[in-house]
Amino acid sequence: MAAAGPGQGAGGAVKTLALVLEDEARRAGGGGGYCSGDTVSGQVLLELAGPLPLRGLHLEAAGRARVAWSESPGAGPGAGTWGVAVRAPGPGPRREAEVRYLDIRQSLLRDPPEGEENLILLDGRHEFPFSFQLPQEPLVTSFTGKYGSIQYYVKATLERPAAPDQSVQTELQVISHIDVSSPALLTPVLRSQEKMVGCWFFTSGPVSLSAKIERKGYCNGEAIPIYAEIENCSSRLIVPKAAIFQTQTYLASGKTKTFRQMVANVRGNHIASGSTDTWNGKTLKIPPVSPSILDCCIIRVEYSLAVYIHIPGAKKLMIEMPLVIGTIPCIGFSSRNSSITSQFSMDMSWLALTMPEHPEAPPNYADVVSEEEFSRHVPAYPPPIDCEEQLCCPVFAYIQEFRFQPPPLYSEIDPHPTDVEEIQPVSFML
Repeated sequence: MAAAGPGQGAGGAVKTLALVLEDEARRAGGGGGYCSGDTVSGQVLLELAGPLPLRGLHLEAAGRARVAWSESPGAGPGAGTWGVAVRAPGPGPRREAEVRYLDIRQSLLRDPPEGEENLILLDGRHEFPFSFQLPQEPLVTSFTGKYGSIQYYVKATLERPAAPDQSVQTELQVISHIDVSSPALLTPVLRSQEKMVGCWFFTSGPVSLSAKIERKGYCNGEAIPIYAEIENCSSRLIVPKAAIFQTQTYLASGKTKTFRQMVANVRGNHIASGSTDTWNGKTLKIPPVSPSILDCCIIRVEYSLAVYIHIPGAKKLMIEMPLVIGTIPCIGFSSRNSSITSQFSMDMSWLALTMPEHPEAPPNYADVVSEEEFSRHVPAYPPPIDCEEQLCCPVFAYIQEFRFQPPPLYSEIDPHPTDVEEIQPVSFML
């Protein structure tokens, strides 16, 4: 709920002007936010201390993406030392861009009586309901970043003839859902890299890194299992690390501005010279962050998972894998059931030949051979031997039954001939 204070003018007759949404939890994203095609409903509450003439009460719903930044300071003319002209710092060019996604206007007051310009409202509490539908076209997720934002709001404006307009505004949280169960986001990502440690001819050996994640798509609150192998053939003590990076990209006037920040990280154990280390599903939890924004032409929000090695005295070795932060979690996916990632290795070419977790049993001949045919070709089994009467013989020498029935005897005669023969024409070549 958004409210404005007492209005000035006309004796201060406006005590309260408020805007209330029916689903207040969705206004700030507590209920998941609004989506394309949703209906937004609410009321404008107006409380008056006395009669008030009004010219109108208008409702506006707007949504836009805005980008703005200033380039690095330029140079301006100035006087330097010894009278030499220099260029003094000055403001650089400003880059701006805007894209509109929502623009709805409604009038909440009925028309005044004929011959009158204004509508007179009596003192007391007045309620003006409103309802509108968001466009069916995909809306971009709400976002506030370093050099721009994507915002949606609902605004009510009270127009009076003898006083300035009075308005109240509330923000709408809009979500463009991303389902991480889509096939493109369920594909695993694998990267590997190697780096020689040393300077010029004095190399101490390579450091190799291979890393893999089960899929590209995750949601807030999920833990990403990381599978990696690190081999340290150098003479230095190295430290493996992993981090999630958010990259914000802004476009305006043909220029691009990028802002990159780390949102989560995890650290591994030190690896001595000549040693190796393996991450068998080391987890990195995703903090509450904005979903990926990939459908806005002036603002993009992208994520990546970086697995890197800190090498003293040398540039770090880094592997970066793309991530997509979605809003609809993956259903039926469990890292425990993934036989591929649970047996991670530097040489993973054998993973395509992994046996299923529950191999099928061999076929039973009873399923393909009828009991009638089986009795014709196979004699009946002898009665089982009573082991209590034959205690002198080993128990394991007696087999009471087979687990699977033997195959039928071979025969060129069809044991089940059909009643009607199919006659096919035969041609001879002379």
